[in-house]
Amino acid sequence: MVELLPSILSADFARLGEDVQAAERGGGTVIHVDVMDGHFVPNLSLGIPVVKSLRKVTHLPLDCHMMVTNPDEFVPAFAEAGINWMSVHYEACPHLHRSLQLIEQHGMKPGVVINPATPVELLIPILGMVHHVLVMSVNPGFGGQNFIPYSLNKIRQLKELRQELGLSYRIEVDGGVAHDTIAMVVEAGAELLVAGSAVFNGGRAEQNARELLEMAKQAEERVRNEVRLQV
Repeated sequence: MVELLPSILSADFARLGEDVQAAERGGGTVIHVDVMDGHFVPNLSLGIPVVKSLRKVTHLPLDCHMMVTNPDEFVPAFAEAGINWMSVHYEACPHLHRSLQLIEQHGMKPGVVINPATPVELLIPILGMVHHVLVMSVNPGFGGQNFIPYSLNKIRQLKELRQELGLSYRIEVDGGVAHDTIAMVVEAGAELLVAGSAVFNGGRAEQNARELLEMAKQAEERVRNEVRLQV
């Protein structure tokens, strides 16, 4: 089942609580939180105080995408602040197995992220450990970028691998997910749809979220119908 994950990186921080609640009314079921250190990616973003404030205004799960060089150092503090899901980059974790274990030990659902140039095949040894795999469909670090089309092939690969290996991880996509791309990522196999600018731009978070989710559900239904016809 598809879910919309509004990314607060694109929200109005002067009214963050109101924006998040509007996105929730529009159908958002998980709030996506980007954490950047200015080293792994060329930007700085949210920290512990923002997460703690966010936790007070929503009961939805908080999905933390760690774009940092040493994610293990931050796991305990973000878990205590109220994060429910945490994903770390394959490219940032020399001991990825241990990093995923650490996340789970702190009561969070572990996820792994791959940049656009990283092959899906490198994840095979740890796919059985993760709750979700996040495919970056832009280069991480900034919101508002254009979707990279070959990301669709990576989503399809992950869907095929999940079936072949008998696993249950969910497929998440982040970057350029908007009204003109959301259907194609769902049709490729993505279920957790991170959208920032497409939700929060124009101060219409509730309406934008509702429109995006409806488009995603229509695409999901088309996929179901195609499967039924093939049986």
